[in-house]
Amino acid sequence: MEKQPNQVLWNLVFAAILLLLGLGIYKSSQAIDYIWRWDRIPQYIVYQARDELRAEFDGTIESNDKGQLILVNDIDDSERAVIVNYQEFVIAEGDLIFEGDLLAVNYQWQSGPIATGLWMTIKLSLVSIVFAILLGSLAGLARISPNPALRHFATLYVELVRGTPLLVQIFIVYFFLGTVLDLERFTAGVVALSVFTGAYVAEIIRAGIESISRGQMEAGRSLGMSRGKTMRYVILPQAFKRVLPPLAGQFINLIKDSSLVSVISLTDLTKAGREVVSVTFSPFEVWFSVAFLYLILTASLSLLVRRLEVRYAVRD
Repeated sequence: MEKQPNQVLWNLVFAAILLLLGLGIYKSSQAIDYIWRWDRIPQYIVYQARDELRAEFDGTIESNDKGQLILVNDIDDSERAVIVNYQEFVIAEGDLIFEGDLLAVNYQWQSGPIATGLWMTIKLSLVSIVFAILLGSLAGLARISPNPALRHFATLYVELVRGTPLLVQIFIVYFFLGTVLDLERFTAGVVALSVFTGAYVAEIIRAGIESISRGQMEAGRSLGMSRGKTMRYVILPQAFKRVLPPLAGQFINLIKDSSLVSVISLTDLTKAGREVVSVTFSPFEVWFSVAFLYLILTASLSLLVRRLEVRYAVRD
């Protein structure tokens, strides 16, 4: 029986390596004489917006029988403004108010540019993943179709897309197709990412289907099932389990590749990071935060796919 490694020892080795890496990063930051300003970052993720109420005319602050503060016009006392539903009052009864003076303030939480960019990245990635699955599935099935026209078109699509950079494809979609079809930036970004990822999904699905023994198709046909039904009920369920890991890797790449849409002025997480850097002059803090948010997205997708793998493995 093969001897198992000492779990405690190797976990300690792992922790020691992480500690050394952290120490190396800390020493590197000290060597470049950089002043860290992490306190600047939270306000660009979420912040309390200030909603101010200012006087529209000159007057005096009075109170009514309900205890509410009222601004009464000094010239026409029939003109009154009741000041209610505010969290903070900066005036009191008897104060003399001039037009434009601050009366009360409300605070409400709002998303900053980094959070807004994160939401754009999530939305862009999710929509692109859906269309990439549809396009890739069709192209993958066409790649193994007995129809030569479908097979050749699918092969041409896969080779053209995989043989050109995504950045170039984004430019072509936005500046050429976008001009011809009047596409918005978001739509152009979805089209470019979906077409690019769909080509890789097609190859993953083709490989998954071809990894299933041909005897499965023959068995289905011998039972009186059509080729389409055999593919749907016998081949594809088995292939789906096998292609989950490579599909997860491809979708993780899609999330990271979505950062390229910033070149067409779509404010995703990367572009939001650049804008915050230009304001805060804190590039290290901003880019570490952006990288961490990307890591959360990709790790969440990896965890979801892992749960799917375990679920279908149990069913086996």
